[in-house]
Amino acid sequence: MATTTMYDVILRGGRVIDPANGVDSIQDVAVQGGKIARVGAKIPGRARKAIDVKGRLVIPGMIDTHGHIYQYVTGKFGMNPDLVGVRSGVTAVVDQGGAAPLTIHGFRKFIVEPAKTRVYSFISNYLVGGLAGHLHVGLYGPHGINVRDTVRAIEENRDIVKGIKCHAEPGGYSRWGIETLKLAKQAAREARVPVYIHLGRLWMEADGTKIDPDSVMAEVVPLLDEGDILAHPFTKHAGAFVSKEGKVHPLVLEAVQRGVRVDVGRGGHMSFKAARIAIDAGVIPFTVGSDVHGYTVGLRDGTGVWDGGTFALADSKKSRKHTEPVGGMHVFSLAQVMNELLALGLRLEDVIAMVTSNAATMIGLEGETGALGVGMAADVSVLGLDSGKWTLEDSLGSRIASTQRLRPEFCLRDGVVLQADSPLLFESTAKAA
Repeated sequence: MATTTMYDVILRGGRVIDPANGVDSIQDVAVQGGKIARVGAKIPGRARKAIDVKGRLVIPGMIDTHGHIYQYVTGKFGMNPDLVGVRSGVTAVVDQGGAAPLTIHGFRKFIVEPAKTRVYSFISNYLVGGLAGHLHVGLYGPHGINVRDTVRAIEENRDIVKGIKCHAEPGGYSRWGIETLKLAKQAAREARVPVYIHLGRLWMEADGTKIDPDSVMAEVVPLLDEGDILAHPFTKHAGAFVSKEGKVHPLVLEAVQRGVRVDVGRGGHMSFKAARIAIDAGVIPFTVGSDVHGYTVGLRDGTGVWDGGTFALADSKKSRKHTEPVGGMHVFSLAQVMNELLALGLRLEDVIAMVTSNAATMIGLEGETGALGVGMAADVSVLGLDSGKWTLEDSLGSRIASTQRLRPEFCLRDGVVLQADSPLLFESTAKAA
């Protein structure tokens, strides 16, 4: 008599989209021992937990390539990793620049190890990292960088550190020129990791200095290597992809052609106008980082501002103090940024690749994550795909119409089912038209 296979979990009948393996069809996904055991149509056997996912998208666990999750250490900037991660249907989050050579061990102990989400780091180029959300500009010059210590921190933490976060923006340029980026590239080449570069104004120019924001790019691009990442292609701020003439810098297109990658890094500065200019010019993001941080979400906690600790303890409905978004700020998640890209005309299949196989490539883990290969960790995201009419709003108040919406329902992290119940999924920016 044939033995019936018993799996831990089977997701039955969903639309499986796995760009790394060229799959887009109705299939089952079976999980055993925290690993993908089988992917195929109508998998025989039983499961301790069989979940009907007909009408849902089943994709490799989503990877958010730009998070700010060094909670408390980065002040109100830092979010709880699981709110941005598994509770938003996202199985892995890359913290961008919160941890630093002086604080990476605390990041491992207090963020990486307790989190249910997989957490990685693009370590800060600066010794102090993202203390208090980069408010004190004086900490972020060449005097606050030590290449040797940065390389050592990477070497000692290669399991979690996948690159270096740095800045190339008008405020810093007015003080130190391009020196901080040169030091970041020195460390990156020695450690054999990419740099992730913030573009667009972050700090105001030094007193008495006036910088043409478009002049920064001419010094940035020649320093870049294949695999480096330029962030914020759709920012409303000057000194990024779109010049003051309303065109994409030719140097950006040249960089992309030679293998420099582009990450959305949505944050609180999305401009749909800039996005259309960039996309029409051929700038298609390689990855999608939400760049959700405490200043981009406004949830009422009695003071009208984000309380970095509120949701860390919000495991029961009773303890949740949030009820509604605060005017001028938005609640959003990685899925919401994906919805914006769909509304801007990008293909669903391409957007899914950006948060799965492409993201795995960006962090140097292709073949280990970002796919549903047999034997790989069972990190899976399950999303609804709704049809209807919605209006999406950017950081300037401009709106665009949308006819489809991705809606995270749950995810599997190492085969464990976790519900997508994050308050960040409240759709203050996706209103019924």
